[in-house]
Amino acid sequence: MRTTLEIDDKLLKQAQVLTKAKTKKEVIHRSLEALIRQQRIERLLGKLGHFSLDLTPGKLAKLRADG
Repeated sequence: MRTTLEIDDKLLKQAQVLTKAKTKKEVIHRSLEALIRQQRIERLLGKLGHFSLDLTPGKLAKLRADG
């Protein structure tokens, strides 16, 4: 789908450098994928809620050994 957008050149260039994308299209594609992934993670975390996890490396090793 073709769309005409007005995008800040400095922002686009910075994203292209950080992602090492070769084209503007690739930068936008990667950016949208990252945004969608981040939003899904945030929604999932919101649904899971918060809980305290009292787990030390020693306890984890014991759980693995008992496993």
